[in-house]
Amino acid sequence: MGMNELGFSLMYDGNMYATLKVDVTLDWDIVNVKKAILHFKSTDAVEAGGVPWGLTVTPFAAEDELGKPPAYGAEGHLLPRCENCWAYFNTYCELDQWAWNCSLCGTLNGLTSEAITRYAAPQSCPEMMSSFIDVEIPVDGSDRDGVQARPVYVAAVDLSSLAPGSLFGLATFSHKLGLYDVQGPVPVVKNILIPQDSDETIPISLEDVMPLISFLAPVETCKDCIAAALETLKPITSVAGQEIDGILLGGRGFGGAMEALFNYLGSEYGTTFALARVFAFLSGTPDYGAGQLDTRRYGEQYASKGEDADRALLPEQTPFYKDLAAVAVQAGVCVDMFAITNEYTDLASLKFLSIESGGSLFLYSSTDDSTLPQDIPKYSLKRRLRIRTVQYQTAREISDLYDSVEPEVVLSVLVHKVILASLEQGVREGRMLLQDWLVILTAQYNDAYKNIQYGKGGSVISHVDVAFSQCPQLQPLPRLIFALLRNPLLRLHEEGVHPDYRIYLQCLFSSLDPSSLQRAIYPMLASFASPDKQAYPRHSLSRAALLTSGSPIFLLDAFTALIVYYSSTADPSLPFPPPHDCLLRTTINKLKQERSITPKLLFIKGGQEDATIFENFLIEEQDVFGTGLTSSTGFVSFLEEITRNVVDYVK
Repeated sequence: MGMNELGFSLMYDGNMYATLKVDVTLDWDIVNVKKAILHFKSTDAVEAGGVPWGLTVTPFAAEDELGKPPAYGAEGHLLPRCENCWAYFNTYCELDQWAWNCSLCGTLNGLTSEAITRYAAPQSCPEMMSSFIDVEIPVDGSDRDGVQARPVYVAAVDLSSLAPGSLFGLATFSHKLGLYDVQGPVPVVKNILIPQDSDETIPISLEDVMPLISFLAPVETCKDCIAAALETLKPITSVAGQEIDGILLGGRGFGGAMEALFNYLGSEYGTTFALARVFAFLSGTPDYGAGQLDTRRYGEQYASKGEDADRALLPEQTPFYKDLAAVAVQAGVCVDMFAITNEYTDLASLKFLSIESGGSLFLYSSTDDSTLPQDIPKYSLKRRLRIRTVQYQTAREISDLYDSVEPEVVLSVLVHKVILASLEQGVREGRMLLQDWLVILTAQYNDAYKNIQYGKGGSVISHVDVAFSQCPQLQPLPRLIFALLRNPLLRLHEEGVHPDYRIYLQCLFSSLDPSSLQRAIYPMLASFASPDKQAYPRHSLSRAALLTSGSPIFLLDAFTALIVYYSSTADPSLPFPPPHDCLLRTTINKLKQERSITPKLLFIKGGQEDATIFENFLIEEQDVFGTGLTSSTGFVSFLEEITRNVVDYVK
């Protein structure tokens, strides 16, 4: 169990069938969850239903799956755990003066003297009041001076193409690694050359270059010095790629710099600091020293050598960064990578440094277009224990199973499956897997509800219900699958999807909670009668919706983008853009604050400005196979094809 711990319990009676959404913290006790899932999955009913069995976990959710916030308390280290199955004490457990019965396995457990005292006043104990709790855990450890261990944040800035106005960092890299001491009146930088060869590492310990205590400056007392250090950063693009005295200047020695930094920080992990977070800013492909990457494979694919570009560009070309991520984890370092580039950077290789160390991967096409400053105010470090205990009833028949489905959770499970399929077998295989799944689900649903009947010769004579009209919980799925097939995640290389962007989407979609993922796959389109009055909260993503709604203003929320669109027929007296104190702006600001990634905000006046970026989100009238045709293709034709495939499947 990690620093942000989760105690998780599934309560069950016999067999339970459902697709659950459980919002919890990041590091969790997976053993009991796996046992429960395997128990429930070992039934033919799950297979017969056609719905994937899955459980989604949302790190640091502000609310549980019911929309309720956790109950808060202290002294999480005193919480009783079952000595048999290690489940935490919860509201479903039986409690007497000296002992308690585990609600998961039934074991009788004794109470410690501290717990007996704690439960003498149950109204002050969150675990007695709610099945969803957050309790504080005392921070262990202190540095050599007796000061409590503190979190560490390190920014590593790519100097090989640093432009004016770039964000600051206390460590820089190019053909050399620069360490900044900003605790004195004048910032001091000490540089270490990075070996040019890919199989060499920096030969000197960074601790010998600058003691870590000098490198890690207290932010509250060194803000002015940090700002002064920004002014000393100089780009070296003028000499990039030039070789002087056998040394390549301006190269991007990212891998060697990261490896040295992790070893540097790891020497004091658990003593000087409790957790280190490295913000790595990269403006191109690492092309110097350890971890250098060859970008020629991208150009070769454009030249077409008979290989499937969607398969050739998705796997990593070197295990270096996956191995480096293991070094980071061992050193207590989490890496967030910010790639600011519109060139091929091979994120397929670099991504492991972030995703396997617990960090995130961000991709921006340029500094002018990025939301990078806002994405960095979003981090904080807290030590707490979260416990969520969930009880579900047994499904008695297939209809109960279908009624328990959470469409956004099904989408989340499918997205993870198709990403894995894409990485292993290519994007085309991922698309086929997704569409085949919908065909099978539709066939099994129709069979369960006896919608399909056969005539002579085995012909299907009854109507195939592709809209799931008898089960409201399944009705959103065809539209979500259609949207996922239209998403750049699963569009083909020849359709113009950049491989780095696809990798970025894979990392992003793998980390989003189900609600956010659904928004990213199938955006929300709402309409407003005026900036201060909402008309309809949700429309289909079609031009027809714009024409029939009669509303002049639309807000499209695509998770990473927010677009305000004024129709060409909007009253000219309506203020454009909407005022800062109106309902529409308030809605936008709330959405931006809730996001893990700050969405771009665009205002478009129809009939006067290019509305292509908005219209591209109106996917229901677009061909799912990317032929570019409209009108006769789109969502309606997609359903017709699924119907034909179901008929072929059940013959």
